[in-house]
Amino acid sequence: MKRRAFVRMAAGAAGAGLAVIERLLADFRSDGAIASRVAGLPRRVLGRTGREISIVGFPGLALSHETQESSNAAVRQAFDRGVNYFDVAPAYGKNGECEIKLGEALRQLDRSRIFLSCKTKVRDREGSRAELERSLQRLHTDHFDLYQLHHLVTPDDVRRAFGPSGAMESLLAAKKDGKVRWLGFPAHSTKAALAALEAHPFDTVMFPISFAEYYLRDFGRDVLDAAERRGAAVLAIKPMCMGAWPKDAQRARRWWYRTTETQEEVSLAMRFSLSLKGVVAGIPPSFVELLDRAITAGAAYEPATTADRDRLRELAKSCITLFLREDQLGNGIARHQEIPYPERPSDCV
Repeated sequence: MKRRAFVRMAAGAAGAGLAVIERLLADFRSDGAIASRVAGLPRRVLGRTGREISIVGFPGLALSHETQESSNAAVRQAFDRGVNYFDVAPAYGKNGECEIKLGEALRQLDRSRIFLSCKTKVRDREGSRAELERSLQRLHTDHFDLYQLHHLVTPDDVRRAFGPSGAMESLLAAKKDGKVRWLGFPAHSTKAALAALEAHPFDTVMFPISFAEYYLRDFGRDVLDAAERRGAAVLAIKPMCMGAWPKDAQRARRWWYRTTETQEEVSLAMRFSLSLKGVVAGIPPSFVELLDRAITAGAAYEPATTADRDRLRELAKSCITLFLREDQLGNGIARHQEIPYPERPSDCV
């Protein structure tokens, strides 16, 4: 190869590499965008809702591991440490046990100081209306601050919810009646998230945003971009996720995916997700002790540095993607087709 051609090729490669780096840097906030702090824990404004929520949310599914007494203590401790964003769903635990436990635990707090989020997996109008009413009773409240279409995986899930006599009819009616203030959805595939954002001006989108998935295959970037265009605030789920368990790995806990465990790694992982543009808050894995570490990380939050991102990019190389199956389903692969996937509880977010 002639020297001139080589120089042009090298310059082109360097330019492409620089473009990738610039795009990665553009994905991150230039500042922490903190509105206030309560008990040392930062709060951010949740998009167009105008409400300030703690940057660490309470994972209601964690109460499936707790008694009512320990649930009361966990909720009180989280609130005292600055958490005001509590998330739950009727699918969490057996026979709605997490809604029931959280509802009892929240009775010790001032409801006006709580941002309460719930969800429905039911896709039809009548069924979703009945589920919403039952959730209101279990949570001992007359309204939800945020109510969401739970676990959207395929565009067909979105079509069913928006179809004739679909769940969106009951959600919009509940909002009109004051039983719901704002609407959102959690999705586990890119296509489902994008379809939902196209279908309705949702206030929030809940999506897996973790360093592992982000660096392994850019999972989450398209959703962050679309949410920014649509003005929807992002709530990060799985921010501490390290992907699927490697085969024959010694498991640190009985759970369907690996998580960061040490305070140092928890802080790095939370800082990463909370530093991405559009992300307002993150919900840690469903264990009270991991919530405690996430709150500690949140209280010390600063935007992720280049050194942080470099370290996590290296750590991601040892991770195994967790949401490939959902993305494949979202892309139209038949549900009956065999796709390797880790076992997990059917009630997880």
